[in-house]
Amino acid sequence: MTDDHADTTSAAQAPDEAAAPTLDALMGERRKKRGALADAGIDPYPSRFDRTAVAADLHSRHEGLEPDVRTGEQARMAGRVTAVRRHGKLSFVTLSDVSGSIQLLLQQASLTDQAAAVLDSIDLGDWIGAEGEVITSRRGELSLEATELWLLSKALRPLPDKWHGLTETDTRYRQREVDLLANPDSRRVFEIRFAAIRAMRRLMEHRGFVEVETPILQPQAGGAIARPFFTHANALDIELSLRIAPELYLKRLVVGGFERVFEIARNFRNEGISTRHSPEFTALESYQAFGDLTDGMDLTEALVMAAAEAATGRTTFVTGDREIDLAGPWPRRPLLDALEERLGRRVHPTDDREELARVCRAHGVEPLDEWGPGKLVFELYDQVLLPETTEPVFLVGYPVEVSPLARHTADDPTMADRFELCIAGKEFANGYSELNVPEEQAERFEFSAAAKAGGDAEAHPADQAFVRALEYGLPPTAGIGIGIDRLVMLLSEVEAIRDVILFPMLRPEAG
Repeated sequence: MTDDHADTTSAAQAPDEAAAPTLDALMGERRKKRGALADAGIDPYPSRFDRTAVAADLHSRHEGLEPDVRTGEQARMAGRVTAVRRHGKLSFVTLSDVSGSIQLLLQQASLTDQAAAVLDSIDLGDWIGAEGEVITSRRGELSLEATELWLLSKALRPLPDKWHGLTETDTRYRQREVDLLANPDSRRVFEIRFAAIRAMRRLMEHRGFVEVETPILQPQAGGAIARPFFTHANALDIELSLRIAPELYLKRLVVGGFERVFEIARNFRNEGISTRHSPEFTALESYQAFGDLTDGMDLTEALVMAAAEAATGRTTFVTGDREIDLAGPWPRRPLLDALEERLGRRVHPTDDREELARVCRAHGVEPLDEWGPGKLVFELYDQVLLPETTEPVFLVGYPVEVSPLARHTADDPTMADRFELCIAGKEFANGYSELNVPEEQAERFEFSAAAKAGGDAEAHPADQAFVRALEYGLPPTAGIGIGIDRLVMLLSEVEAIRDVILFPMLRPEAG
């Protein structure tokens, strides 16, 4: 075998890319290479390829081999070309697959005619297949000494410069496939996302929850207070909404006898876009019969901890300039007590509205005319208290006015048995003891309907089908919703929600 110390061609230094004056010229050259292979009878787009190994498997099986060793193992591999190095009649190609990368060692004299033709046409980014013996080079690098090559798909566009990556933010989001190829940190973020979701799903299944699917297109969007997207169903000639939450359908399943259900749901809210808000987002929502908000807090903490452990193996994270420790147990504090400590006075939904409005203004919250006393108390929490939270805390007890689906506390009809999980100035989860009294739920819907008629686009609609379901009997039930995207932001230590959504919503490209 020959030493693999050789002249190199990298993603930053490829001759065809360095010399190409324009993208069109470069793509033209690559098309010519593809055409030459086709003219030689080599299909540049075969329908399948059967590989026998991936890079990580070979590295694991042959770890610690001495230099210049032949293993006798034959392997067929497939992946992208991410580097090409040529030295006379010897070439080295870095093949990258889903598990990692491996060096292909190619000696001109040992190649088939097809392999030689494919090697001559190779560009960075091409998908290729290779077959040969697993060896170590004279420098000790595990390699595949290939004698056969297949072109599996020609990359007509060049990959980004591997030293500088793809840095323009809008392009990264629009061309996520290229971002994932060029930026290892983007792949890291999504590996964390996928691992976190897997861990949460496993925990739910271990605790006896059944994963279900509920409608995305709904006659009216319910289960949260938000502005929906609307669409039209031509076949039925009816207006529909994209769901803002799966809550009402999930609780109907509990009525139907599925005592523990959950859904990892894509939800849609026709609202603002910011570093922490996306019109399309993912949440885990679950309901368990015979529980209350205490069970909901227990489950929420377990899910977040399971996600952190599986995805990162640690509990300490940095977000902005704050270091957050997720190690539990997390404190559980009455919201009104926390507000009193922050504001220097007690507030309550039964307080005079004008007095509450004055308190809001004194703390930089400008009240809207349609806000009632409960909404004013909530906005003091949302705009004053919440941004100052750091370590995980469950704040418990929210005004019924902003909690139309939660049961009220045993001793106060204006306050709901509801919690929010607050970390680093953001709400990560919401949950409550579910309201299961049909008449009271109908009254709350009527109140919300009046607000909607008065111009509140986010007021909860009156859902008579849900009230009818409650009349069949909903047992005591605990419900939770956890924002997956915000959780992944914390675990991956990124600051923008679009960095954790594979294909975030964007304005159309110019032209």
